[in-house]
Amino acid sequence: MARTITVGMDGSPESRAAAEWAAREAALRQVPVRLLHVWQPVPEPMAQAPLLGAETHQHWTERIPREAAEGLRLRHPGVEVTTEQRAGTPAEVLLEAARDVELLVLGSRALSGLAGFLVGSVGQSVVARAEVPVVLVRAGEQAADEHVKDAAGIPSAATGFRPVVLGLDTDSPDDTVITFAFEEARRRAAMLTVVTGWSLPPYYVYSLAAGVDPREDIIREQAATLTEVLRPWREKFPEVEVTEQSRLGSPANHLVDAAHEASLVVVGRRVRRNPFGVRIGAVAHAVMHHATTPVAVVAHD
Repeated sequence: MARTITVGMDGSPESRAAAEWAAREAALRQVPVRLLHVWQPVPEPMAQAPLLGAETHQHWTERIPREAAEGLRLRHPGVEVTTEQRAGTPAEVLLEAARDVELLVLGSRALSGLAGFLVGSVGQSVVARAEVPVVLVRAGEQAADEHVKDAAGIPSAATGFRPVVLGLDTDSPDDTVITFAFEEARRRAAMLTVVTGWSLPPYYVYSLAAGVDPREDIIREQAATLTEVLRPWREKFPEVEVTEQSRLGSPANHLVDAAHEASLVVVGRRVRRNPFGVRIGAVAHAVMHHATTPVAVVAHD
């Protein structure tokens, strides 16, 4: 796998924010950034129009990655930035390009009037099928957003990073997802907050009927399970400070809440290779659409 971060560029504010995030991430990883613009050829009837021929359309679309790259080179002089333009269907081209990179970055836009973000059909298709981590960045994302406020309470890129948040299923923890989160926290010298949500077991109702409330015991058991899952990772990454949050309730809701104070949220997506299509998963889907910070969706078996 080539050590490259690829950004899907379409000229939108979301894709420009994604490119800026990718450049900052590239500086942390010391890898190059590739800005990829997918050019959809003009249909033949339109190509015959005098003001919008195929060559003219391609010329204008070539400006999107070129101008974005020029800006990134000025703002991030230590990062190598290249551009590429390919013709085809955006989702298919991005998925093909993702085969030889270590990270793919896309933009997501705010839903007007709603507390959420819209991951379009292209983004959802790519997230659901890519086998490399995909990071979704909202429009307007700034470097200062990833850092704690300074002494005056003002957002500043000169302060330390906010925590990285990992959503973890303790019933089926995956090494790939956990490693990604720990490495991102280590790169940022940031705290890693590990969040898990759980439901009361069916026997809880019967215990209550028998006059016994096992809630406190269940809470301790769940917390102990999370601690045990993370034990080898704490030993492998001793420089990463870890906090654990084992909470009763929806994992997605807890992750969205934690995202408000995070620099990055990491969630997993199980790869399902079957003839009935692909899916993202309820928790990852909810976090993608409602977290207010960049979200990394990491595929795993």
